[in-house]
Amino acid sequence: MKPGRNEPCYCGSGKKFKHCCEGKAAPVLPIPPSAEINQHVALYNAGRYVELETRARHLVGQYPAFGFGWQLLGGALQMQGKDALPAFRKVAELLPGDADAHYNLGVALKSAGLFADAVTSYRHALKIKPDYAEAHYNLGNALKQLGQHGDAVASFRRALELKPDYIDAQSNLLFALNFMAGLASSHYLAEAEQYGRMAARKVAARFATWDCVAQPERLRVGLVSGDLCNHPVGYFLESLLAQLQHSRIELIAYPSNPVMDELTARIKPHFAGWKPLFGLNDTSAARLVHDDGVHVLIDLAGHTGHNRLPMFAWKPAPVQVSWLGYFATTGIAEMDYLLADKYVVPDDEEHNFTETIWRLPESYLCFTAPGYAVEVSPLPALTNGYVTFGCFNNLVKMNDVVVALWARVLNAVPDSRLFLKTKQLKNPMICDTTRQRFVEHGISPERIVLESGAPRPELLATYRNVDIALDPFPYPGGTTSVESLWMGVPVITRCGDRFLSHMGETFAHNAGLADWIAADDDDYVAKAVQHTADLQRLAALRSDLRQQVLTSPIFDAPRFAGNFAAALWGMWQTWCDKQVKGSA
Repeated sequence: MKPGRNEPCYCGSGKKFKHCCEGKAAPVLPIPPSAEINQHVALYNAGRYVELETRARHLVGQYPAFGFGWQLLGGALQMQGKDALPAFRKVAELLPGDADAHYNLGVALKSAGLFADAVTSYRHALKIKPDYAEAHYNLGNALKQLGQHGDAVASFRRALELKPDYIDAQSNLLFALNFMAGLASSHYLAEAEQYGRMAARKVAARFATWDCVAQPERLRVGLVSGDLCNHPVGYFLESLLAQLQHSRIELIAYPSNPVMDELTARIKPHFAGWKPLFGLNDTSAARLVHDDGVHVLIDLAGHTGHNRLPMFAWKPAPVQVSWLGYFATTGIAEMDYLLADKYVVPDDEEHNFTETIWRLPESYLCFTAPGYAVEVSPLPALTNGYVTFGCFNNLVKMNDVVVALWARVLNAVPDSRLFLKTKQLKNPMICDTTRQRFVEHGISPERIVLESGAPRPELLATYRNVDIALDPFPYPGGTTSVESLWMGVPVITRCGDRFLSHMGETFAHNAGLADWIAADDDDYVAKAVQHTADLQRLAALRSDLRQQVLTSPIFDAPRFAGNFAAALWGMWQTWCDKQVKGSA
């Protein structure tokens, strides 16, 4: 928390620290005694954020022009998940020439969802300190949230140029690349393999032996995730956990995020152990898993938030699997398998993965039906007199190619509307920009209906206003698509060229809706025209679709749990067979 000797002094004098407080020179502004400052820093380093907040509030009350005091307060609030934005705004105001002040403000703005403002703060920090790798990295994260994927990728690459071992930047680069249309799979694989090498270099001593029962009555399976809560991962996980035969499989949770909610409370009883990894470094986390004697360790995050992928490079379990939370190769050489199905990973695409592909016989995912009494409504087009297409996906998936194609759909179906609903549309400026993107393709603004996000029950109920959902690409819907089907709203999706962009295909095939998969852009438009030509037929599909999908592999949890358990036992038996052959 203390400035470096050549950085601006925290007292606000504008002098370098070595020429000011460190050099015992009298500061321009009154500051507290150094012993008192050190006490506050010690509280921060000890993680005593509640106490620090109280003391820091008193400190800035006594010394309102002491920038570092406001920084301490902001840090205490931030680490408690409280609103730190006013404190960091004050720091930037008091220390306008301090790159860290603008960087910290950017972090607070990003946490508040003010991504455009965060970009401004990060760029201000970089103007002061161009070689600030962390600022380039966080600038990339903010740009990604604004849908500026090319610029985000450039920022991550710059962070890596400045700090070649910046593994988080490489991970976020990989995630951002998934949004890029026209990305060659070979290019993504090369970047993922680079991540794997970075992770391997951080391993002090990879495990080579494991204390596991070779022929167990119950297979010990660990799940590593930061999303064991109200999150898409939680929605796809909950019904599976309830249906697994716990006489055959023993589950241990390794949460990497302290967030817990009512979904956490529902799934927690299905685990024999609940052992948090947050707060542990990779060495300690890997040792914990290894000492538990886990047979199969499953990563549920990939290159998403709160992932612990570097821990997997230690090989804490004999069999390691990537599943559910990601949609591409991890690049970790020690990740043995990636769980998939024949639709998301066709035979001719297996070479795009560092993992061995293990396919489930039907869908590789199983969704948990929402626990809300939200009825399927009649087809709105019958009373509206026009068709409403909809998409409730994150707006960052709506790239320029998607906008152009959806504009073609609107032009091909006279008087139709497009209804977008997502969190970013709370911002009026983003709403204006979104409408303008369609105006540039000849679509009048009144045909674009925009709403901000909503709590899940309200979001589901909003499907009463949608006739047909449109899937974006190359990053299609996951939870949004399955929720749409459950609400009786079919989804037009597009054939992809990689795991991620095939996801709409696996939902459509497994739901019995293969005729809703478009081969290309022209076919996408043709599907929209075809399926809106007979509204009575569309209305009949809507009334029956919930029951149709509830009995499909996408929702049939007992059926899926049997396939899932068989896969895990198969992986374990394969490993055992290899040990026997190796010792022969």
